[in-house]
Amino acid sequence: MLLTSSQFLFDHVSAKDIVYKRCADLNKTYPGGVARSNVVKNKGGKTKYKPFISATLYDANKKLDRDKDFIACER
Repeated sequence: MLLTSSQFLFDHVSAKDIVYKRCADLNKTYPGGVARSNVVKNKGGKTKYKPFISATLYDANKKLDRDKDFIACER
């Protein structure tokens, strides 16, 4: 079986390895941001998109969580 480059990339990169420089970059992949768990509440009020739930991805990008509500780059 022959793997394409995109299959190889997604099979060998885990969520914890992806560190984004800024929220605009993270929101291209995760429009609602990234939440540490499904029980966290957004401090900023109502958002347009639902966040992706991943503790490892959140931990890698927690510097982007400006209001410290355990949701990075929520929109």
